[in-house]
Amino acid sequence: MHTTEGIWLSISDYSTYKKISVSTIRRHIKSNVVQSKEVDGKYFIYVPNPEKIKVKEDEEILRLRLEIELLKKQLVEFREQAAEMKMLVNLYENKANHILFTDEPPELPAHL
Repeated sequence: MHTTEGIWLSISDYSTYKKISVSTIRRHIKSNVVQSKEVDGKYFIYVPNPEKIKVKEDEEILRLRLEIELLKKQLVEFREQAAEMKMLVNLYENKANHILFTDEPPELPAHL
């Protein structure tokens, strides 16, 4: 049977890996729920099976790539909306300037 050496993760990395809060991890360290060590004032938590972490990292990379693609699509949509809004503002400003700076009376609505 092949055994794999584990790895030591910082509290922040372990928090991301386990999807639990840093405060929960600190409580686990104090109550010896997790195997930990202190190095230069920083705590590290032992993870016995790093292959699972690699899989989780790959899943996270894929999730982030998908999120980036969604955000790119939304950005394009927002840019198109902004361009339409700018065009409308220009139309309204031109119409308002035309009304203000001409001697012609404003057009009355057709229903009057």
